[in-house]
Amino acid sequence: MQDVKPMVPDTRFMRAVEEGSGIKISACFQCKKCTNGCPTSFAMDIYPDQVIRLVQMGQREKVLNSSTIWVCSSCQTCSTRCPNEVDIAGTMDYLKEMAVREGISVPQSRTKAFHEAFLEDIRRRGRISEGGMMSMYMLKSGEIWDKLRSGDIKEDVVLAFEMLKRGRMPVLPKGIRAKDEVRKIIDG
Repeated sequence: MQDVKPMVPDTRFMRAVEEGSGIKISACFQCKKCTNGCPTSFAMDIYPDQVIRLVQMGQREKVLNSSTIWVCSSCQTCSTRCPNEVDIAGTMDYLKEMAVREGISVPQSRTKAFHEAFLEDIRRRGRISEGGMMSMYMLKSGEIWDKLRSGDIKEDVVLAFEMLKRGRMPVLPKGIRAKDEVRKIIDG
């Protein structure tokens, strides 16, 4: 019979995340409302409640190397459902930033490319321009080359043309007046 040693939580990681993010992760009591409402949990390797629990337990490597933090769409469903007001989406964003700072490779490079294209478009205009953001994503992810090779780019061109024709996508993207304020928020 093997001796099973109990896991002793190392709270240093949780304290570092709480201090860096300003989010009280220790308030989570594992009700799982965040996971039950998450629209992208089907694509995650570990669920949102498990990410929070792993942070509480000090499992830094497992959390920062998970695909979950990158699959999270930051839709805020989890955060609004939390009875203890733990900002789970904000925690996921902070964990992404932490992983990038520490040089941890992203499990899905296209997810990171989408995240970067999204933020760059907001930084540039103060809001999203679907055409500009998708063009930047296609270039950053390399998907443009795959679509050119396979011929699938034709479908995207036809769709873009139809959206322009029907007024669903502007020819010239609009910005906002307070771009500098938005940049300050994004750049921290």
